[in-house]
Amino acid sequence: MSRRGTAENKIQKSDPIYRNRVVNMLINHIMKHGKKALAYRIFYRALKRIQQKTGQKNPLHVLREAVLEVTPKIAVKARRVSGSIQQVPIEIKSAQGKALAIRWLLVASRKRPGQNMAFKLSSELVDAAKGRGDAIRKKEETKKMAEANRTRAHSR
Repeated sequence: MSRRGTAENKIQKSDPIYRNRVVNMLINHIMKHGKKALAYRIFYRALKRIQQKTGQKNPLHVLREAVLEVTPKIAVKARRVSGSIQQVPIEIKSAQGKALAIRWLLVASRKRPGQNMAFKLSSELVDAAKGRGDAIRKKEETKKMAEANRTRAHSR
């Protein structure tokens, strides 16, 4: 514990077009090597493609659904208990769950075969909103691991 006081919580900024914090988090995770303009371009092209693919449905609604579907409630953490390392299930707060969901969505979209990142991201977001895709599989794997190790939940 720090003697100088507690750290202040940072307030997430919102993106310039949609004024949404989740969009800004996603753009910051897409960004590589400080190229934020490229990350914006990729994301907005993906949203445009989602809008074309789903008809006239709001692409932000699809994004919210996808993040909500992928957000985990429980995860496992490696703990050292009596000389051996065990997987202990822990509850996840909403902010950390959103960050994990965004990370899983981007990893799954980067793995996808496709022409460009906007195409792959839009396909993954639509699939995740419908309850399928690689990011959903990752969430279910994590949930199964936590269920299998729930007997160790007391050793936090």
